[in-house]
Amino acid sequence: MQGLKRKLVYVGGYEVIGFAVGTAVMTALTGSGPGTTAPLAIMIATVAALWNMAFNYLFEAWERRQVSRERTVGRRILHAVAFQLTLVCYLIPLIAWWLNISLVQAFLLDLVFIVYIPFYTFGYNWAFDKIFGLPSSAIAEPVPGAEGVVGDGTGVAEPAEEPAPVAERP
Repeated sequence: MQGLKRKLVYVGGYEVIGFAVGTAVMTALTGSGPGTTAPLAIMIATVAALWNMAFNYLFEAWERRQVSRERTVGRRILHAVAFQLTLVCYLIPLIAWWLNISLVQAFLLDLVFIVYIPFYTFGYNWAFDKIFGLPSSAIAEPVPGAEGVVGDGTGVAEPAEEPAPVAERP
């Protein structure tokens, strides 16, 4: 699955799970009922979904320009942490406004999610790629003239082994 369909399925699943967990955690942490936390969770999920689409577009554009397109653990960690760190810039003011608390209090409340979301994002991305395959940005393009070249996962291609010659019959 590629393109817009992939992005919509990805974000839809990510946010549905995120909404369920977010509502439960916010309700527990604030002592407020779901009547207060569910609308906030909807707003957070909406902001997160829009940012997720934009962030993944930018990340995949960056990924396409890399020498190695392999989705390594390091690249997955970078994706998860960068997404969360940029998302909190949008969410902390929203949480403070909705709950009528200070930015510091909103940050402390969001700290649970700041720690949790990168792990969730990492695991969700890994599972999504396993189920639906890698996006085109993470699949190496064939190099012209490199037929018969195999990689060893290091990003350095080596020539394929020539078959051993068949012994000639006398």
